[in-house]
Amino acid sequence: MSTHRIIRLGARGDGIAEGAIRAPRTLPGEEVTGTVAGQVLGDVRILTPSPDRVRPPCRHFAACGGCQVQHASDDFVAAWKRDMVAGALRARGISAAIAAPVLTSPPASRRRATLAARRTRGGAMAGFHARASDQIVEVPDCRLLHPDLMPAPGVARDLALAGASRKGALAVAATLSAGGLDIAVTGGKPLDGPLRLVLADLAARHDLARLAWETETVVTRRPPEQVFAGVRVVPPPGAFLQATAEGEAALCAAVARILEGARRIVDLFAGCGTFTFPLARHAAVHAVEGAPGMVAALDRGARHAAGLRPVTVAARDLFRRRLLEDELSRFDAAVIDPPRPGAEAQIRALARARLPRIAHVSCNPVSFARDAETLIAAGYALGPVHVIDQFRWSSHVELVAGFTLKTA
Repeated sequence: MSTHRIIRLGARGDGIAEGAIRAPRTLPGEEVTGTVAGQVLGDVRILTPSPDRVRPPCRHFAACGGCQVQHASDDFVAAWKRDMVAGALRARGISAAIAAPVLTSPPASRRRATLAARRTRGGAMAGFHARASDQIVEVPDCRLLHPDLMPAPGVARDLALAGASRKGALAVAATLSAGGLDIAVTGGKPLDGPLRLVLADLAARHDLARLAWETETVVTRRPPEQVFAGVRVVPPPGAFLQATAEGEAALCAAVARILEGARRIVDLFAGCGTFTFPLARHAAVHAVEGAPGMVAALDRGARHAAGLRPVTVAARDLFRRRLLEDELSRFDAAVIDPPRPGAEAQIRALARARLPRIAHVSCNPVSFARDAETLIAAGYALGPVHVIDQFRWSSHVELVAGFTLKTA
C-alpha cells in the first residue's frame, strides 16, 4: 500500500496523482492510499476527503461504469467541465469567454441508452458494463435514465434469452419516442423465421413501438416518432438523438441565438433535423447528412410539416465529399455538429467560403479548439462558448459557440 495526493482530475474523470497514477473516484486535494498496478491505483481508500466530495446518489455507482463523477458536487463538476473547454482552447493559444452557467440536465432525464445483455446459466442479465470491464452490472434503481426508459433493462433481458449467443453480449439501444420504446439490437443470432416470431411476440408483450434486429426492422407497432420544433420525424433504428430533451433544448436555443436573422442556412451533419427544423421556422435550410436513412426521415418530416420555410436535403458523406466554397457561398450562415473527431476539412472549406456566421456544436473540446484555431486564423471572431452538460455525472462535455466574420 502507498499514499498519494490527488493533484487534478483527468479527462475521463479519474483522479491523477504524481507520476501520472490514476485513482478512480477520487478528487483533487484528497490524500488516498492503495495498491499501484501499472499506472492505476487499486483498493483506494480516502484518507483526507475533498470538501467537494458528496454521497453518490445512486446505489449502483460503486460497481457500475455508466457514471464517473457521482462522488463530486454539482458545482465541482460544472467547474471541471468549464475548465476542460477553456484548457483545450488555451492549448491552441485561444482566450475565450466561457458563458455561465453550465447547463446541466437533471437526474432521471436520459432518453436513450445502450444496454448490454447476456445469457447466463440461470437466465439472463442486462445493464451497463462495469468500469473497464465486460462484466454487466444490473441497475434497477438507476438515477440516470428517464422513468419511461426504466423498462428497457427488462426488455433487454428477454431479448438476450431469445436471441443472444452464449459467447457474446447483445448491445440493446433503447430510445424513448412518442410511440413508446424504440429498440435496436446488435450482436445477436442470425434472424431466421422462428426468431422473428419470438421477437414479434416479445415486442407485443413489452408494448414496444418498434423492434429492429441488426439491420432489419422486425416489427413496427406504432411510429417511433421524435418531435423537433413541432415536426414529427420517424428516425431509422438506432439513429443519433441528443441524450436528453433538456440538453437538446439548450443546444437549439444557443444555435438560434447565434444565427438569429440569417435567411439561408446550411446544416452540416444534420442528423434527423435537430437543428434543421427549429431554424426552418424562420429561415430556408439546406440539411446535409451522410446517413441516407436519416436524410430520408428528415425529408419526410419536412414534407408533412406546416409553417416551415423551404427545407432541402442532401445525403452526402462530408468526410469524403465536403461541401466546397462555391457550394457554401449561397448561404449566409451555417451550423455544424460533427462527430467527436470533428470535421477538419469541412471547417477549412467553411473558413475559405467566408460565411458571415457559423454556429459550431461539439462534443469534443479538443477537436473544437482545433476548428476554432482554423476559423480565427481565417478572420473570424469567437463569441462566448456555452458549455452544456447533458451527460450528467459523466466525463463527456458538449458546447456551442458562434463565429462571426470580422469586417475589414
